[in-house]
Amino acid sequence: MIPFYMLTVEMSTEGITTDEVVEVMEKVKEPGVIQSYLQGLVPDLLAFLFQIVVALIVYFIGGKIINLLRKIVRKMLEKRDADEGLKQFLDAFIKFLCYFLLIMMILSLFGVATTSAIAVLGSAGLTIGMALQGSLSNFAGGVLILMLKPFRVGDYIVEDTHGNEGTVDEISLFYTKLKSVDNRVVVVPNGTLANSSMTNVTHCEKRQIDLKISVSYDTDLKMAKEVILQILRKDPDRLQEEEPKVFVSDLGDSAVVLGVRVWTPTEKYWECRWRLLEEIKNALDENNIEIPYQKLDINIKK
Repeated sequence: MIPFYMLTVEMSTEGITTDEVVEVMEKVKEPGVIQSYLQGLVPDLLAFLFQIVVALIVYFIGGKIINLLRKIVRKMLEKRDADEGLKQFLDAFIKFLCYFLLIMMILSLFGVATTSAIAVLGSAGLTIGMALQGSLSNFAGGVLILMLKPFRVGDYIVEDTHGNEGTVDEISLFYTKLKSVDNRVVVVPNGTLANSSMTNVTHCEKRQIDLKISVSYDTDLKMAKEVILQILRKDPDRLQEEEPKVFVSDLGDSAVVLGVRVWTPTEKYWECRWRLLEEIKNALDENNIEIPYQKLDINIKK
């Protein structure tokens, strides 16, 4: 253990005199020094806790105001009969913007200058933009979708690039959610939908059912066509103003292919298609019209 007099000598060589060291040691020995220090911290601690409480209150009230604002905007859009996708997109955008402003307000309560925070965000904007190129592209794609309206919420679309398809359930800031026929949720980036080919199946009010029916080469084609036309004309979901058509579409290797075309409301498409296929098959069987399967004739020469 180093003697105290040696310590004082070493410290004095560094510019601190022995009297100063003795004075400090005496102050430390005085009772209540730590207590006085802690008592000095109490006002600062109470002020910090008060700021936290105020920040929580501001966040709570701000959240209520933001929700109220979102409801008001949605009701205004509903009165103007706006598209559901536009409602969802604006709702997400307003929520993001308002919470950003609320956080800036709370930071100002803690003494953080909002101008400095915005300046920092601005200086980092280029870096963030480079890192989030895909997200910004998806955001721009969402804006284009809402402006050009290639599809709306409720439409059934097929994304041709990757084969994703389903009913549009939600158009958000960066992604569009599709619900498939087997109740799966498919999330497709807005940038992909805006920059690639896409098929909107349900955009029009009516659709044409296009069937291919094969019959034997021995079949009386006039009779086969008449049998199929009777089935088409009596179908309850056929559009009466559109005349159905049955024609020879192709001469196959082992069958004559008849083309069948009939128009139906879009919402009735699949039900009508499935029913027609079944009824045409039964009608051909009742009239002894053969539906051939592919076969190969083998001739053996002796």
